[in-house]
Amino acid sequence: MIVNKMKATAVAPANIAFIKYWGKRDVGPNIPLNNSISMNLDCAQTTTTVEFDPAMKLDQVTISGQAAGKTETERVSRHLDLFRKLGKINHAAKVESTNNFPKGAGIASSASGFAALSLAAASAAGLKFTQKQLSVLARQGSGSACRSVPDGFVEWAAGDSSESSFARSIFSPDYWNICDVIVIVSHQQKKISSTEGHKLARSSPFFDTRIKGMEKKVAEIKKAMRKKDFSSFGEIIEAEAINMHAVMMTSVPPLYYWSPETLEIIKSVIEWRESGLEAYFTIDAGPNVHIICQGKDKSRVVRKLKTLRSVIEQIIIAKPGKGARLI
Repeated sequence: MIVNKMKATAVAPANIAFIKYWGKRDVGPNIPLNNSISMNLDCAQTTTTVEFDPAMKLDQVTISGQAAGKTETERVSRHLDLFRKLGKINHAAKVESTNNFPKGAGIASSASGFAALSLAAASAAGLKFTQKQLSVLARQGSGSACRSVPDGFVEWAAGDSSESSFARSIFSPDYWNICDVIVIVSHQQKKISSTEGHKLARSSPFFDTRIKGMEKKVAEIKKAMRKKDFSSFGEIIEAEAINMHAVMMTSVPPLYYWSPETLEIIKSVIEWRESGLEAYFTIDAGPNVHIICQGKDKSRVVRKLKTLRSVIEQIIIAKPGKGARLI
């Protein structure tokens, strides 16, 4: 259905992947080689406004008050073209986007960004989509953006075509009282983006072995989540993070996203666990660390972090959150 509305604002969460994807079946539409499991974060969000304006000649994109660069603007424009085509409109758009967390540092800013952009663009173009359809469209802007569309705990089915590769909620946000204590050791954007990193994945000698084990790993973590078996769950997510970074570090050229602070936090989490504080780490494509703990332990984790020698720039405590929505 087409309605006369040319402006809309949407908010979408970043997500942390427990079972990750690194390497694609099809680079163009961002179709992965394996299913992935994630949790949307209630307080790490992108808010985006899209306004189609017949008086404008070119798309204008601002992020956190700053004009986007040429490459970023072109990427947004290509994504908007999907909605212009579907909405049968030819207008350029003004896009204003803000994050309440560091961008490009391994906290899935492209996921929240393209999920919010997709929903805002669809609404501004007068288009109505099911959640599945919106997930498919968001994925084409940034693969992990499809996971930021549904609520809570999410599974992204890899599929073998654009229509079959989408994300769905497997548990609601209030299903499990766990927290992601995000430890920001650097606000700097990474030198090699995830988009570029994915292209290198197959050059690692460990890549094929990783992919062969993913189906079993996804089944094991879903079982642990159904049982709320935090110990098994934590062991799986830690091993998975190390597995993915082993592929990154052995690609050609190698990708080293960790910093000395990253490693100190990893070692500290292991020591805390041996001393009775059950927490586990996971890391996306960046130096910052996600410490996953049960809700009852989040204050203890934060107190422990404040005793470390490493310079920690920011700590964000996130709970399971809702997916993309209009505001």
